[in-house]
Amino acid sequence: MFDPQALLDRLAPCMDAPAWRLGLSGGMDSMVLLHALSILRDSVELPPLSAIHVHHGLHPDADRWATQCAEACDRAGVALRTERVTVAPGASIENAAREARYQAFESVIGTGEVLLLAHHRDDQVETIVFRLLRGTGLRGLTGMPAGRALGGGRLYRPLLAWSRADLLRWAHHHALTWVDDPANGDPRFARTALRHEVLPGMRQRWPMVDGSLIRLAEHAEQALELLDERAEEDLQRVAARHSDQWLAGWPALCVAELLRLSGPRRVNLLRFWLDRHHCRLPDQRRLRELIEQLGARTDAQPQVLLDGYRLVRESGSLWLLPEVLPLPMAQVIEPAASVDLAGNGRLVFTAAAGGLGRGVGRWEVRYREGGESIKPAHRPHQSLKRLLQEAAIPAWLRARVPLLYCDGRLVSVGGRWQDEAACIGADDTGWQVRWEPGVSG
Repeated sequence: MFDPQALLDRLAPCMDAPAWRLGLSGGMDSMVLLHALSILRDSVELPPLSAIHVHHGLHPDADRWATQCAEACDRAGVALRTERVTVAPGASIENAAREARYQAFESVIGTGEVLLLAHHRDDQVETIVFRLLRGTGLRGLTGMPAGRALGGGRLYRPLLAWSRADLLRWAHHHALTWVDDPANGDPRFARTALRHEVLPGMRQRWPMVDGSLIRLAEHAEQALELLDERAEEDLQRVAARHSDQWLAGWPALCVAELLRLSGPRRVNLLRFWLDRHHCRLPDQRRLRELIEQLGARTDAQPQVLLDGYRLVRESGSLWLLPEVLPLPMAQVIEPAASVDLAGNGRLVFTAAAGGLGRGVGRWEVRYREGGESIKPAHRPHQSLKRLLQEAAIPAWLRARVPLLYCDGRLVSVGGRWQDEAACIGADDTGWQVRWEPGVSG
């Protein structure tokens, strides 16, 4: 049975948050959560509570729903923020609306704050069946997590222990009012058809099906914990460890070690690694394509484009990179302790014996255009292309290496190679230069 005290027990993991924000759709479940939280607040010291209503603008009554949420929050003494979003057109309006909604939540949630959502046990059952019908893997079988990271804070679902019927009894007993979205009864939407057609038939034939599916999710979660433990062990061996500081911060796996794993462990590790870096996991077809690419000839540089990121096999490593690495822009600088390179990390100038001369001049940072060369100390004149190849700098990084010019002359390549003529003797104080890349991914 649902009651505020039982809810308080479920909220224990969130009590130390600096603030709670309730995702208030206006539906029965979120109105029940608002009401119960307002009752708890009168008797227990809770984190500051406010509500967020996402206005999708998809229904003629959307403005009225927002007004109903505002009135409910006024009665409860809870501040409400309404976020208007634009839902991108596409094949699935459900998915597009969900994406827009969570983007709005993420933009609002503050550091350490908790977003409370009112998903209940019936929602969990629907999620599990929906994923089963789509051929989900083990991770999908676990259903919706009770909590997960969201932006700088966390998302938490405190109502997963109760059914819709439990919440409905509370709502009727306290004469609550709520919004009934007509989309929830439209069988054209997959979730609605599942809720009103598929699941009722299953429950009639197998009355214990909800409990069985919840147990399935619990078993899947336990199995996933074991697989994650194995993946963590494998990652300790397979993670690429580059001594080159230009490369050390970029997420990468050692291809040779990865290929030594059995097929299932390889797949398990890749899924674990991508999830750890908050990447949307690829489907089976894309995952098979990726694994096939790992065995390409050593002089190839295959890559697989995924949702918002890419995996590139080069220099013996599998690199996790953003889908697009924007080319940095040239800029005029003044040598200083730290010079921001606008999305490409920074150049650090340190006063030290020897190094680049500190004379007055026009200092610029540029990037490769082709044909650049430099004469490092005690070495013949070298093309920049050859220097980068000899240092095993991956092709995807070469265009981002900052080239330091003084009065139009290339004097340093990211602080790694200095022009001999621009350097001063060890008895004088000059600039030591170091590039610290801005790592994404």
